[in-house]
Amino acid sequence: MKGLIHNPVLGGSLLIAGTTLGVGMLAFPTLTVFGGFVPSVILFILIWLLMLCSSFFFLDANLSIKGENNMVTMAQKTLGTWGKLLSWVIYLLLLYSLIAALIAGSTPLFVGAIEELTGYTLPKWLAPFSLPILFGGFIYTGTRGVDLVNRILMLGLIISYCLLVFFVPEQVNFDNLAHFDMPAITIAIPIVITAFGYHIIIPSLTTYMNRDRKKLRKTILIGSFIPIVVYLLWQALVLGAVPFNLLSEAYVKGVTATHPLSQVLHNPYISLAAKLFTFFAIVTTFVGVTLSMSDFLTDGFKIKKSGKGRLMAILLTFVPPLFFVFTYQRGFYIALQFAGAFVAILLVFLPAAMVWKHKNYQTGAKRLLLLLVMAIGIGIVVFDILEESGKLKPLIVKYIQK
Repeated sequence: MKGLIHNPVLGGSLLIAGTTLGVGMLAFPTLTVFGGFVPSVILFILIWLLMLCSSFFFLDANLSIKGENNMVTMAQKTLGTWGKLLSWVIYLLLLYSLIAALIAGSTPLFVGAIEELTGYTLPKWLAPFSLPILFGGFIYTGTRGVDLVNRILMLGLIISYCLLVFFVPEQVNFDNLAHFDMPAITIAIPIVITAFGYHIIIPSLTTYMNRDRKKLRKTILIGSFIPIVVYLLWQALVLGAVPFNLLSEAYVKGVTATHPLSQVLHNPYISLAAKLFTFFAIVTTFVGVTLSMSDFLTDGFKIKKSGKGRLMAILLTFVPPLFFVFTYQRGFYIALQFAGAFVAILLVFLPAAMVWKHKNYQTGAKRLLLLLVMAIGIGIVVFDILEESGKLKPLIVKYIQK
């Protein structure tokens, strides 16, 4: 038991899984329903392989630089000034958008829970501080503190997920899984690739695991494999249990998949399990993303890792997203709409570019692999722009109009 508690591979794997298993999972079925179950399985596996490949590039780039470093240092030392500037801009856009969305998404949960338990309604100005106040202290302590609390949160996520899995299967109608429209599944590419953005935790894990490449690769493989299994089972359960029209309506209304799922099952335990699952999905993502942002800012601004330095990093991590939540309540969603493009640049294109001169990637086959990954990254950016401009809406409008 003691060995498990202090096992860095286990802790690191759970951190990667926790960072990966997040709010994106709540939206998957409302997008993948248009393509169908089998096309979604193909998409998930291909994206998982792509992101696993790019994560190994990311790890090798990270290990090639001495000392503690993050995305900015990695990009600067491997790509020069242009890489540094690009990583700065995209990283900030992506992580601040995610943190703002997580804070906004958790606010109704905290308000509802406190009101139900105490009868007191949190003021609008106070409610958004709930998540940073409750979990900011763990971010302050660094990777070890986040590792410990994340294990508890992951346990909660697993239990609530299992509750949903327990109640849903008897409602699964296999006819619902027969729908097949390969072109329509492409609208889910941006959100699916965003859901595999665990690379951001790798620099923190590199330091935590004493730069042991073998253990780190094992951690990444295990940590990323857990989410793909969970995602595929979730797809089968929700797409099988919830009729097509309810999921497509959820997409139009902008609500999560747990909403129509609760409607179908008519069970108070499902409602509770859905709320708990939503909460743990948000918080596990939150601690991983904010830890990565804190380390990124510490590295980028060369902040000393003293008490005052850590406090400064925490303030820089939380203040801008809170500003967006209070001042531009829908402004950060503009950035979230392009999250897939941000991930494609930051975690697909740049990792491949950063190891272009690495000694382990000088053979013809590996060069070809790097070029292929970079091309896919650029292709996803173009695709995301086309989707957000409405060019791809005809792929699903026929289903929405029904």
